[in-house]
Amino acid sequence: MNRVILIKYGELTTKKGNRNFFINTLYNNIKEKLQNYNVNISKDRSRMYIEFEDNELDSIKKIIDNIFGIHMYHIAYIVNTNIEDIKDNLLNIITNESFKTFKIETKRSDKTFPYSSMEVNPILGGHLLKNIKDIKVDVHNPDILVKLEIRDKNSYIYTNGYKGSGGYPIGTQAKGMLMLSGGIDSPVAGYLAMKRGIKLDAVYFEAIPHTSLDARNKVIELTKKLVKYTNNINLHIVNFTKIQEEIYKTADNTYCITIMRRMMYKIMEKLAKKNKALVIINGESIGQVASQTLTSMSVINSVTNMPVIRPVACLDKLEIIDIAKKINTYETSILPYEDCCTVFVPKHPVINPKLSECMRMEEKVDYNNLIDEAVNSVYTIKIKDEEDLKYKDLL
Repeated sequence: MNRVILIKYGELTTKKGNRNFFINTLYNNIKEKLQNYNVNISKDRSRMYIEFEDNELDSIKKIIDNIFGIHMYHIAYIVNTNIEDIKDNLLNIITNESFKTFKIETKRSDKTFPYSSMEVNPILGGHLLKNIKDIKVDVHNPDILVKLEIRDKNSYIYTNGYKGSGGYPIGTQAKGMLMLSGGIDSPVAGYLAMKRGIKLDAVYFEAIPHTSLDARNKVIELTKKLVKYTNNINLHIVNFTKIQEEIYKTADNTYCITIMRRMMYKIMEKLAKKNKALVIINGESIGQVASQTLTSMSVINSVTNMPVIRPVACLDKLEIIDIAKKINTYETSILPYEDCCTVFVPKHPVINPKLSECMRMEEKVDYNNLIDEAVNSVYTIKIKDEEDLKYKDLL
C-alpha cells in the first residue's frame, strides 16, 4: 500500500485572495529543500502531497520539520475512493497498531461520494469491531484516532500527526537584514523573523584585532544553524575597527555603546538599500542592557528612517534561551568569544542618553567617510543549506 506525506497549511488558509501565492511559495520552498530526494510533490488549495521512497522518509521528515508554513503533516496511506476498498485497507492498516479503544473521524471533500462523513464513521467502526477482537469505540479518549479524508481522486487514511514549524513560507515577505552578533538573542530574532516569511541576509560587525577570528567563526556557525530553515543566507562581514577605535578615542566613555550602535544602524541602512532589503532586524530586548532601554533605543534608532524589527523585544531572557535551545543555537552562542558590543563595554554605560550629546560627540569625527569605507569593504559569504564550506580559506 502506497503512502504519502500529507501536509496541512494552517495559517495559510486564512489568506483568501493571496492563498495561492502562499501555497505556491511553500511548494517551491519544499521542492528546493527536497531536490536531492526522489519525491513527487503535488498541491491543491487544502493540502500538499509528497510521494516518497520508503528508505528516504526519516531524512525527509527532518527537513519538513524545519520548513515554515506547515501547520501539521501526516504519513498517510493512499486508498481508492470506494467504501469497500476503504474498509479493507483500513483493516489492514489498523491490525499493525496496538490499541484497545479507537475513534474514527472522516472528512469528505468529494461531495459525489455516496455517504456523508457521519455515515462513514459507523460503517468503518462496525467493520473494525466485527473483525478485531477485544476492541471498542471511545469517542472521548481513544488509544488510537483514525482519520479518513475522502477526496475525488484518492482517499487518505492516517493515525499519526507531526507538528510543523507553522508561520509563513520564507519568501512571502521581502528581505530583511539581521544584525547577527555572537550572542544568544540575535539568532533567535532571525529565526522568529524567518517564521513570518522574511528572507534574511545577516550582518556581522567585527573589529579585529579587538575581536578574534574565533568570534567570526562563531557567527558563521550560527548562520549555518539558521540556514536549515531557509535555502541560503548571505552573511555580510563589516570591518568596524576604525569606527570603533575613533568612538573610544573621542566620545565620553559612558556614551561609547550608544554611539557605536548609532553607527551600526547607519551602516545597516546602507547595506539594506544596497541589498534591496526593507527592514533591519536585531535581537534587542527591552531593558536587558543599557543600550536597550526605551530611551536608548529611541536615541539609537533616530539615525535611520528604515523600520527596525525586534522580534524578542518583549521576551525575557529565559524565554529567549528556551527558543535558542530549541533551534540549537544556544551552545554556540555561549562560546566565550567577544564581539563588538561586548569587547569595550564601559563600567557604567548611560541608560538615558541625550540625542544632543550624541550629536555633539559625533561632530568630532568624519564618520560618514568611515561608514562609506566600511560599507565598501564588506565581504560576503553565501552560506547554503547542507553545504560544508571551507571557511578557513577566508581567514
